[in-house]
Amino acid sequence: MKDKLEHKDRIYFEVRDYECDIQGIVNNAVYQNYLEHARHQFIKSRGLDFAEITKQGIYLVLIKAELDYKRSLQGGDSFYIHTAIERVSKLKLNFLQAVHHSDNDQLILTAKMTVTSTTKEGKSIVDHLVAS
Repeated sequence: MKDKLEHKDRIYFEVRDYECDIQGIVNNAVYQNYLEHARHQFIKSRGLDFAEITKQGIYLVLIKAELDYKRSLQGGDSFYIHTAIERVSKLKLNFLQAVHHSDNDQLILTAKMTVTSTTKEGKSIVDHLVAS
């Protein structure tokens, strides 16, 4: 997956203490928030505005989330997320994402998030995102 990811497709974060569980590590569900924010930033970096797309009646809907946890982040850790996109069909896209610790580039998790575009009523439509 790394060869599909470019430096410009990185977004940087820092773990906040309240995102950690009693063990002092980032709660597994919090990673989905990080990944979602990175996807929105990726879309924005391509000149598309998530809110504007929605106003036009196009809803980008996550239909499958595959996360492979390798290591854990802790409070105060800095990390970055690489995001790339691949077209699966005319109705589905995969966001390929990888979380790395900023200090040592250690892989924290990989994710494949499958999205589709629908109308407000849930009818599938062809999206306007182009695989790069």
